Formats: sequence, C-alpha cells, structure tokens
Amino acid sequence: MSSDLPPSSQALSLAGKPAATIRRDHLIAVASGNGGVGKTFFSITLSHALARRGNRVLLFDGDLGLANVDIQLGLMPHYDLGSVIAGKLSLNQASMHYEEGGFDVIAGRSGSGSLANIPLSRLQILGEDLSLMSAHYDRVILDLRAGVEKSVRQLARSADTILVITSDEPTSLTDAYAFIKLTAMERPSLDIRVVVNSSNSTREGERTYQTLFKACQGFLKISPPLAGIVRRDACVRDTIRNQTSILTRSPCSEAAIDIEAIAERLIAD
Repeated sequence: MSSDLPPSSQALSLAGKPAATIRRDHLIAVASGNGGVGKTFFSITLSHALARRGNRVLLFDGDLGLANVDIQLGLMPHYDLGSVIAGKLSLNQASMHYEEGGFDVIAGRSGSGSLANIPLSRLQILGEDLSLMSAHYDRVILDLRAGVEKSVRQLARSADTILVITSDEPTSLTDAYAFIKLTAMERPSLDIRVVVNSSNSTREGERTYQTLFKACQGFLKISPPLAGIVRRDACVRDTIRNQTSILTRSPCSEAAIDIEAIAERLIAD
C-alpha cells in the first residue's frame, strides 16, 4: 500500500477522516518481557493467518533499533521507519505489500541507535499516526520491541489489545509478569492476553499459563485470559532460515495450526 501524495498531504487526508471511522479495537500489539521467545515469528504468522481469512492486515515493525520483520521475510524495503521519523515520508508511504502473505508491512531499521532512542514525545506522535492509519485496515499487528522500557509501553498505547508472549523459562515468565504489571498500572482497562510459545505440549502450555495467571491474580488482582498456546515445532527454525512464512512453507505444522487457531479466536471476539 503506497501513495503518491507528499507527506503533508497524506497526513491531512488521514487526519481529516471522521472520528467514527478511526477504529482502535483491531490494533493488536505483540509484546514480550524479554527477547528470544519468538515474538516476531508469531507476529508474522498471525498477520498471515488473519490475511488468509480475508482481513486487510498491516504488520508494523515497532522493534525500533533491532527490527527484523523484513529479514525474517526476506524483504528489501525501499523505505522504512527511519524515513518516517526523519519527516521524509508518511507512514502510509513507507508501507510495502508482502505478496506471498497478502498483507502490508512497515519495516523498521535494524541496528539504528537513533531509532531506538527517539524521544517519548515522538513515539507518541508515531503511535497516533499509526492509530489514524489503522482505519484503512481490518487488523493492524504491532510487533513491539522486547522489554519493559517506557519507550516500549509508550508505543503500545496506540493498541487496544496486547498479546504478551511468554515461554516456560523462569526469566520469560518473570519478565512477562513485569510487563503486564507496568502496563496494567498505566492502562487498567487495557485488554491484555497471554500467548505461551514454544511449549512442549498443550498441557505444559496450560501449566505455564496458570503460573503467570496465578501471579497476576494474587499480586495484581487482574486475570489476563489465555489467547492460545503454540507448540514447539522444528518447522519454525526451518521457516526462519528460509526467510518465509510458516503458513507458506509448512502450513500443516503444529505451530502453524496453533497460530491459525489464535487468529480464529481473535476474529470471533
């Protein structure tokens, strides 16, 4: 999805839309308290699964400074968030269509310290622009940077639903709890759900979720629901190595089936 309008004209065209057309209930942030839990892989597969169900989908790489959505998909974008933050392009003009998956992508810029350290005020504007742009899509998936820093939570403010990815590793559970705690303190009414990734089995995934759920209930007095469990699958590594989507390379794999089920539940809500 691209536009020939200059940035200023494009911004006006989005800002000029009636407020009733700017829906936020379909903007979903994917977060994790720590890295290495498969957050970007999940974001890509969820975007593909939603697109396969007829949704118009945008995948936004919000992992500022360590972006890798384009790398995992083997894309070579002409534009990325660096140009947007520099004021050279609008978000709309920075998007590209991933034909194989049937969804649009706004790429980040990997290894750019200037993006990782942009002021919170600029992140707020970026989030507002994303909210405006989301009116043109059925679903927007925001792949956040791992961690609990204020900059991550600031960008997450544009979302109405957050999927927190965790695994059964103690550090992953601890950091997921920290992210939920800080986010819930700032936005008590936010829809926060949990995804257990790389689980050896559905039963083990349920036990992992219960550990996090009981901590949230006991100490935070909140009950984040389970969005789904994604089983450990050797096809994931193969898919990433081959820079494609698992729904293209191994659509019948366990991980693919599990994320498709999560997409179905999101649509049904």
